[in-house]
Amino acid sequence: MRFAFAPEQLEFRDAARNLLEKECPPSAVRDAWANETGRVPGLWDRIVEMGLFDLGDVDSILVLEETGRACVPEPVVEAWALRRTDATLAMHGTPYALYADSVDVVAVQRDAEFVRGTVGERTPSVDGSRRLFAVEATDEVLDIDVHVVTERAALAAAAQLVGLAQQMLDMSVAYVSQREQFGKPIGSFQAVKHHLADAALRLEFARPCVHRAAWVLENDDGLMSVQEAVSLAKAQASEAALLAARKALQVHGAIGYTVEYDLHMWMKRAWALAAAWGDAAWHRNRVKRHLLKGPMSNV
Repeated sequence: MRFAFAPEQLEFRDAARNLLEKECPPSAVRDAWANETGRVPGLWDRIVEMGLFDLGDVDSILVLEETGRACVPEPVVEAWALRRTDATLAMHGTPYALYADSVDVVAVQRDAEFVRGTVGERTPSVDGSRRLFAVEATDEVLDIDVHVVTERAALAAAAQLVGLAQQMLDMSVAYVSQREQFGKPIGSFQAVKHHLADAALRLEFARPCVHRAAWVLENDDGLMSVQEAVSLAKAQASEAALLAARKALQVHGAIGYTVEYDLHMWMKRAWALAAAWGDAAWHRNRVKRHLLKGPMSNV
């Protein structure tokens, strides 16, 4: 059995990375914090044309990571979960939808079904590019499977968290290689190395969990339930990204606290996604229920 991505999948990931580096640099993400939509003009069409939402789960998981790595301010998670590019989501217990004012359809969960929603007032978000709007359910039922969408959204968020963690780690390594103290780069100090090694180790545990969950979602071979695989991935990815954010802030020192420095945009996106679609504690409890009682119900 081959536990690796095919060359074509890696090439598509690299093409996506090149596209996002050109179309969504940190300056574009920063501009999205202040513009009218919170999005990058023209970027969504390029992502759609790239074919991300037409791929299988395994083929697209690396590209989802790249959208996290670039801190893409677009409804990628919601579109991938719904398998449509003109909609966004508001799940049970979260009466807010991302970019609800700039999509055609707002799908609002009502018990075990989705209904069309109407857009209300905008609410503040820690991540200034994540434009959240209050939504209200109507009686128009949408043909969407709640359980499938829930798992797909959690997995897409996990993939983006892996990308966010990798970028914060890369930014930190670059910074400590240049920043000098006592005549030496601070990256040569053992304490700094330990901080970054801790983040890198946690990320290396999280990434294969996300890849495995994508494979289970696509193949459903019965060896591991979709719920178990997705929950393990989301819990690991959330904790990896939160740890990477904390370690990045520590090694950057005072500059890491400033909004003029790009790190804060990645940290705030990680904080938001770690709590979205179930935080680490919620997903760990779901895995525990599976281990104690056998296959989980679709909850």
